[in-house]
Amino acid sequence: MLTIFHHPFCPHSRYIRLALAEYGLEYRTIEERVWERRQEFLMMNPAATTPGLVAEGYPPVPGAAVITEFIDEVQGPHLQERLLPEEPGHRVEVRRLAAWFNEKFFTEVSGPLVLERFYKRLMRIEQGGGPPDTDAIRAARINVRYHIAYIGWLVRTRDWLAGDQMSLADLTAAAHLSTVDYLGDVPWTEDEVSKNWYARVKSRPSFRPLLAETWPGLAPAPTYADLDF
Repeated sequence: MLTIFHHPFCPHSRYIRLALAEYGLEYRTIEERVWERRQEFLMMNPAATTPGLVAEGYPPVPGAAVITEFIDEVQGPHLQERLLPEEPGHRVEVRRLAAWFNEKFFTEVSGPLVLERFYKRLMRIEQGGGPPDTDAIRAARINVRYHIAYIGWLVRTRDWLAGDQMSLADLTAAAHLSTVDYLGDVPWTEDEVSKNWYARVKSRPSFRPLLAETWPGLAPAPTYADLDF
């Protein structure tokens, strides 16, 4: 049995959960609040970031990018359709876009919004909690617009973000967007193509557990779980 150390609102954790579900792998989850810097978790991942994966017979696997590569190496050869394509050129594009959302989108949009609007509610002052930074929230809400436009541009030229079939690129983007969408901060009316792409990913069975999760005291946006939003 695989074990994922995660936080339900961590977009990188959501990405791994989507990938595992798409591969049909069973796993259990342990909630990890990284700001508490739990010693046992730091021994597994000194970077103190989620997610972390524990698989029997292997060393701990830290971080979303390393975990997805590990999963593909172990499970990919046994599948008809891989989330990381076999052709090297296609793999480059999938990796490029996965990094775009895991790094750039996270830095500019999902990271600040989740931190300021959600994590700070759970953190003590000495852990970095306190009132939200309204300037950071405002900047993230502006930044999400060009990312949505970029998704729309990609999907206008391809069936999926990285090519003709769904890949890790789509799961990465959708995972990060799901946290922003929960908060009601995605301007879907600005790009119908990107909205339709997200609806396709959101309608997959792998997405259902994410849409069913809510957090006490922070209700999701009205259309968050709506497949026809």
